[in-house]
Amino acid sequence: MHLREEAMDEEEPDIREQIFHNTVREHTIFLLLFMLLYLGSYALIGRFRRRDREDLFSTDDDELTVYRISLWMCTFALAIAIGAALLLPLSIASNEVLILYPNSYYVKWLNSSLIQGLWNHVFLFSNLSLFVLLPFSYLFAESAGFVGHRKGIISRAYETFTVFSLLAFVVLGLTYVISALIDPEKSSLQTLLNLGSYHLPFLYSCVSFLGVLLLLVCTPLGFVRLFGVVGQVLVKPHLLRDVNEEFHAFNLEEASVRRKLATASNHVEPPPATYDPLKVQSDGLYQRRINGNSHEEHELNERLRELESDRRELDKLRSSSAFQRNFVYPIAMILLLFLTGITVLLVVQNTLELLIGIKALPLSTRQFTLGITSLSKLGPLGAALEVCIIFYLGATSSVGFYTMPFMRHVRPRRRKTSLSQLIVNCAMVLILSSALPLLSRILGISNFDLLGDFGEIEWLGNFQIVFLYNLVFGTATTLCIVNKFTATVRRELCARLVENYLLVINYVSVIN
Repeated sequence: MHLREEAMDEEEPDIREQIFHNTVREHTIFLLLFMLLYLGSYALIGRFRRRDREDLFSTDDDELTVYRISLWMCTFALAIAIGAALLLPLSIASNEVLILYPNSYYVKWLNSSLIQGLWNHVFLFSNLSLFVLLPFSYLFAESAGFVGHRKGIISRAYETFTVFSLLAFVVLGLTYVISALIDPEKSSLQTLLNLGSYHLPFLYSCVSFLGVLLLLVCTPLGFVRLFGVVGQVLVKPHLLRDVNEEFHAFNLEEASVRRKLATASNHVEPPPATYDPLKVQSDGLYQRRINGNSHEEHELNERLRELESDRRELDKLRSSSAFQRNFVYPIAMILLLFLTGITVLLVVQNTLELLIGIKALPLSTRQFTLGITSLSKLGPLGAALEVCIIFYLGATSSVGFYTMPFMRHVRPRRRKTSLSQLIVNCAMVLILSSALPLLSRILGISNFDLLGDFGEIEWLGNFQIVFLYNLVFGTATTLCIVNKFTATVRRELCARLVENYLLVINYVSVIN
């Protein structure tokens, strides 16, 4: 008995020590991941933020301090947004790695507790960034201090806290009213005072629902717009075309238009001895005034712009390699078509399974343990395909969102984006990235359960919402793709039909 008690006393410290080491290891991994995401986010923001006196190089020290604090909060929110977008792919990859190497010493740190904690931390910091840091940074950057108080950072902080408190009171009041209308049984005083465990999750549920609806519009458009983006970045193969001949023809026409412009402006100058029609000369032709007799000159200027644009495209074709034209571009287009087709097929399959009753709703009801079974029918290959599709959905939703007309004034531009625009963009990216795991789970892209508070969002258990979302998404994506690849044929058919109709009308009128 005495020996048994001593053995038990020796085991207890080992268990406590193991728990302590596991906790320290997990928090160290979280810290390293966050540092990597923060550095990447800071570098990304640095490519877009404006660098002039109004933002960075201010002579006022208080203004510079406010700018730096707001920029740090903005960078923190962008890092959390990137982490939210990576949640589901990292979880799927971790599960497959543990299945392939269950006894490997190098992956023992990868466990369910680590992944669960990662989901919980991202959910917590997403709420913190969306409802606290980003609004506070925007108000702090736009504040000027109370009237009658001494100007400085303290006065601006007081104003920011006051406005933020009033805004939070209004938002929480609206949240309580909406929740009372949806579920009258929960409209009690205890619920009103229960801020952390009821109001913020419900508010985040509403925001995530708006994000998923926004993805419903952005993603089908992104499928179509991404083909255009790839066509602009990569060089298309020029089949049955003599690019060199077209290039020299555009050069001759451009030189002719320049001579006509010089004649029309009554300012004819002989070309210099080193005149090269292949080189674009900034001779100020675009800045001429259009007076009463300059209509022809205006048309020539427009034609000159078109010729220069076409010539640059042809020059890009001439300078590209045959490998890039004939291999990279077709492979990229085939890959886009393949991923789009697989996505549509998965959505159709998920819709039918939901309708029949085979597939469960995406609301998480059980605790998932990593490394037990593969959640893909194709094993590691299917899991890799799911990860690729999730990244593809993220790329298409971003392209579709930033090509929308209402994003024209908010869209970030390199070295020209102000701090307020950066904050708005970070908020929108955070909403979209937080809704990306929900989108992937709703569409049945992956069977990996949403962990933590992500899987407890109530509207995920509504069959009508989930089924209707799959139906609308599949239909909209199919229509967009069909419209993209049949638009030219349909326009040509309509033109031919109209032409034949006019011929018949003219023939009938001649006979009569």
